[in-house]
Parts: sequence; C-alpha cells; structure tokens
Amino acid sequence: MRETNVDFAVQATDLTKRFGDFLAVDAVSFRVKPGEIFGFLGPNGSGKTTTIRMLCGIVPPSSGSGRVLGWDVAREAERIKSQIGYMSQKFSLYEDLTVWENLDFFASVYGVPNGRKRERIKELVAMADLAGRETEIAANLSGGWKQRMALGCAIVHQPPVLFLDEPTSGVDPVSRRNFWEMIYALAERGVAVFVTTHYMDEAEHCDTVALMHAGKLIACDTPEALKAGSLKGDLLEIDCEPATDAIELLRRHAGVLEAAPYGVLVHVEVDAASLASQLRRALEENGIRVNGVLPVQPSLEDVFVSLIGQQLAQKSISAPPR
Repeated sequence: MRETNVDFAVQATDLTKRFGDFLAVDAVSFRVKPGEIFGFLGPNGSGKTTTIRMLCGIVPPSSGSGRVLGWDVAREAERIKSQIGYMSQKFSLYEDLTVWENLDFFASVYGVPNGRKRERIKELVAMADLAGRETEIAANLSGGWKQRMALGCAIVHQPPVLFLDEPTSGVDPVSRRNFWEMIYALAERGVAVFVTTHYMDEAEHCDTVALMHAGKLIACDTPEALKAGSLKGDLLEIDCEPATDAIELLRRHAGVLEAAPYGVLVHVEVDAASLASQLRRALEENGIRVNGVLPVQPSLEDVFVSLIGQQLAQKSISAPPR
C-alpha cells in the first residue's frame, strides 16, 4: 500500500450534484481518516452512488469541493483514479475469464510491475480464500465468490483508499459476514474504506456512519453516538398483529412521536416508556392482538426513521401556509 501524508483520505465540503432541475446530492460535507471504515447509509435513490462517483472522479460536482488523498476531484480526477480502489454495485469484471486471469488483467491495468504481479495475485487469492478456484471461469462463480474476486481486483494495486458501492447487495448473509472480515483487515492496514449500503445492520460495522435521505446528509457520527443521541424519546417494541393497522393507530395516539415496522414487529418512539400500558390497551380495544410490549435500545434503523420523521416535521412547520 502506498503511504499517504494527508490527515484525511477523503474530504467533501458542500459537495453538490444537479442533473438538470433534479438535485441529486445537496451540499454534503464529511471527512474520512486513513484506516477508517466510513459507512454512507441510506435508501436507494438517496444520493449515495452519485456521491461516490463524484469522489472517484467519474462525474464532476456541480458545486462544492471534494478531495481524495489531497487531490481535487474536479481538477485532478486522473491522479485520483490511479490511487483508489473502486468496486461498483454490479459485477463488472470479465465473466469469460478465469479468476486468475481477471486478477492478472487488473494488475496490468493498474500498473503492478511484472516482477511483482504473480506474488501479488497469490496474496489476493489467499486473502479472499479463492485458493483452488484460480482456474474457474468467473461466470460460474456464485455471487459471494464473484464479490471476493471483485474486491481482489479493486485492491490489486494496494490503494490507500477503497470505495465500495453497495458491495454486499444480492449476496447471502454468510458471504456478507466474510466480506466484512476482509474489510476489517484492510482498515487495520491503514486503508480508508468508504462503503455505501442500504443495509442498516451493516452500518454497525463502521467507525463512522453518515445517513443520507433525499440527497441530504441528515446525520454523521459513530454508530454509538447516533443511537445514544438522535431519538427525542424512548423506544418501545410491540409484538402485535396486524402490524399495519397497529402502526396507523399508534401514529394518531398522544405521546407517540413515530411508529414504524421493524421486521415482523413494530417500533414506537414515545415521549416516555410509561406509555406502554396505555398503548397496549388502545391497540387491544381496537381489535389488535398484542403479544408483548417491551422497552428496547434503538438500532440505527430506528435512528434513521426518527431523523427522517424529525426532518419532515420541520419541513411541515417551516412551509408557508397555502
């Protein structure tokens, strides 16, 4: 891995991207240190991919600035591209080549010296647990194995910054966990890892999490700090059915700040946890079966739902009357 002398591997300051009248990314600002795993979290269409494409020098920003390893994303894109690893959402390698041939091709593209290439590919095969699969055609690999190979190709030149755009989308839970183990190892070696995802549970793996919604950065902190300080009230977990009817009723109940599905359960943000008995009674009086009501600690999904609710409420308050 190349040494860097910058305090921040990635910096964005009011980074903005417009496509015609559509504001895809709205003045986002953040910084990523070397060795940090930075999670860029949000639903599909929130601006994550556009942001990562600006930082990789693929599309220019409309305004604001971005720097990677100290280089400006608008003026020095080619220098940035040679010093970063980038893994896109979809498997975009050569499916008619073998695992070894793919790694060899990208080693050549990134300028890995011929005398070092074979040794480097062996290192990547070992890291990604691809031993014994070197001669397999990429098209025949499962999603999890393709993912490992794609990561190997992205870091074949040992970049100090790695951009991962929805890297675990469409792979099984075991492959996701194994992939994150590789990410941890890279970060321990000083690689700055910038990863976009819409899986809320994956954000728990990150040192810092930025939450995106509708092109805006609505929060940025450690997972622990976000869970500790973002909700305005207490959180209750309700096991009930039908959950959809329960959510509609709960949102109209006094003292309820937000109610949202959480798997097969319902999470309810309330002024005070003491409302639990009142809410249970209200649900049961309306024909909803309640199996349990418990106070729980918030997850990042709860934080995200709460922050969006707060943002929408603020918009409603500030909107001019019609």
